[in-house]
Amino acid sequence: MCLRLRYCFPCRSCRAEGLLTHFSSGWSRCSACWSRFRAWIRMRTRFNAMESDGFRLNIRLPRLWGGHRGQAPPPAVITTSATDGHHSPQEEVSRPVKLTFEQVLEAQQLCEASRLLIEREERLFGEIMEEEALKRHQEEVDKLAADRRALEGLVLQTVTLSLIPEEVDTNALASAVRAISLEVDQDRQWKHRDRTQPAWRPCGWKELHDSTLCRLVKERISNPSTTLASQVDQSSLQVDVNSMGKQLKMDLLWVVEVVKSCYPPELDICNFYARLYHQSFSARVRKISNFGLDDKDCTFLLRWVNEYYSGILQKPELAGDIDSEALGKLLPKELLDPMEEQYLTKQQEELTTYVGRVLEEAKQKWNKGEEPTTEDGCFVSPVAYDIIQLINGMVTSAEKVVGDRQKAQSITCQLNSLMQRFKIFQNDVIKQNKPNSRPLVKANLGCIEQFRDVLEKKSHLFPQDVQENCLHVLTHMEQSAHMYLLKPVHEVLKPQYRKLGTSDWLNKSLFEELLVSITQELQDLQGSIESCNQKLIGQLHQEVTAEYVKRLLRGDKLKGREQQLKAYTTVKDNAESLHELFSKKGSKEDWLKEILTKIAEVLKLQDLPAIQMQVVSLGTDFPDLSERHVSALLKLKTNLSRADRRTVKDTLSDTLKENGLVVTRPFFSTVQIK
Repeated sequence: MCLRLRYCFPCRSCRAEGLLTHFSSGWSRCSACWSRFRAWIRMRTRFNAMESDGFRLNIRLPRLWGGHRGQAPPPAVITTSATDGHHSPQEEVSRPVKLTFEQVLEAQQLCEASRLLIEREERLFGEIMEEEALKRHQEEVDKLAADRRALEGLVLQTVTLSLIPEEVDTNALASAVRAISLEVDQDRQWKHRDRTQPAWRPCGWKELHDSTLCRLVKERISNPSTTLASQVDQSSLQVDVNSMGKQLKMDLLWVVEVVKSCYPPELDICNFYARLYHQSFSARVRKISNFGLDDKDCTFLLRWVNEYYSGILQKPELAGDIDSEALGKLLPKELLDPMEEQYLTKQQEELTTYVGRVLEEAKQKWNKGEEPTTEDGCFVSPVAYDIIQLINGMVTSAEKVVGDRQKAQSITCQLNSLMQRFKIFQNDVIKQNKPNSRPLVKANLGCIEQFRDVLEKKSHLFPQDVQENCLHVLTHMEQSAHMYLLKPVHEVLKPQYRKLGTSDWLNKSLFEELLVSITQELQDLQGSIESCNQKLIGQLHQEVTAEYVKRLLRGDKLKGREQQLKAYTTVKDNAESLHELFSKKGSKEDWLKEILTKIAEVLKLQDLPAIQMQVVSLGTDFPDLSERHVSALLKLKTNLSRADRRTVKDTLSDTLKENGLVVTRPFFSTVQIK
């Protein structure tokens, strides 16, 4: 495009391409035409100087493209000398001369150029003129229109260079922005004038500025200058999106660091650019997402939409100037939903397949007769660790990919059925009771604890119903494992249990035999990790105590005060001995000692009110204490009448009803009384 057809001819290249339009359609990128226009400016300036009668103009204009970008050109220096007939022709008097529009334009003082044109406009159109007067001024009007087109072209060209670091001139850009502001104000003034406005009003330079930047941003997103080389592990889609994202990041950083200083704060140029890039990037990504995506590209695109893009906008360098929340998502919901469903379904399938494979491998090793590996003398299984690592990684990653925790949790929706498969596998191990079954069950106790730990402490990984159902399954598995491991122990201890119900139960040596047998059996229970072994020993502690209480309540009657006092001492000592033995082996169930101690106190007391208070205390601490248990306990004291026993039971019943106590540590419900 040629800049000035009226003053210079286009170069051969422009003529060949037929680019003979006025410069108003845009600033020429042809270096030959641009050089011709600059030569014309200098020639016009010298010609004006020669026409000045009695004056000699010495003008030194700045080099337009010399020096460094971003620096203001040095001001034009103009001196004049005059001869009046009285002074020597060599005598010069220097005085400033006002620059012409062409000189101001060449110096890229765009705001000043706009001001000069507005002054001419006001002079030509400031008053209502007769038609004949307007005709006389038509030549000046045409000249003004042409100059306006020249300025417009240069302003738009300057704006177009905003994002090119090696080309942008920040002083010229700031001047262009001020020129646009002047034109916007002039448009506004003409809007309120009651007379015919110039043909170029309203000029709409702000809209031209915005549309120019819009085209510029679209071009940079469509053809990023930082195109990445294709890599082996990346598809063409991934390379394209990464290139666009890198271009967006670089350009927005440039806007915040450099371009922002050229605009007044009220224009909020950073957010304006952010909206343009968001719209252009969104349009490109939307177009890509309309094609069928494989699982890898689907995951990549979702991650860009929900993680990488927001990560760019939230960088400290940008966050203070760009409102990322106002921009919204890169893709609309109707496009995101199918992609998210595809991704989450794939993740669910992978989790189900992996858990099934882990359980199958464990089952095959058990069928072959292999024992679990040991660490520090404890049997361990990789089942829980492997599954937990996968779940944690999948859900954590999915939350970033889909940008929603609740959606990410849906990956584990099949975990309940998978845990049921684990339970069925353990039941088979227990049922068949192979030589390697007990080691495997001990190892499974560690898995159960690991699963429970992650379900309770990392509940954000699971939907609530999945969490509750899985914990319920784990509780049943733990109880089943304890029952399987402790059943042989109770078989060995059963003869000692029977002796507790005989007339010799108050004999100290009888209980010591029980303690010796328990000590021997505890050795065989070793093999699970420490925390699990503590719970197993604690379970045995509770079951032995329950068996002791059951035999005690079924035992012979205690006749007289002396025998009841002896029973008190014996039960109290036995409670202390049981507590000491199991505590040394790791049991944390200290509360079991309290039960036996309170029962011993009931056996000792003789006063009915005191007995009432002690029974109420026992029932308050352990609300599953029933009337049947109280009745059996009081029947041991032969000196209590039926009416006394009824009084004690009624007092306990009223207290429990009044307080509405909840059973938190069941004990008496495990003590069966005939």
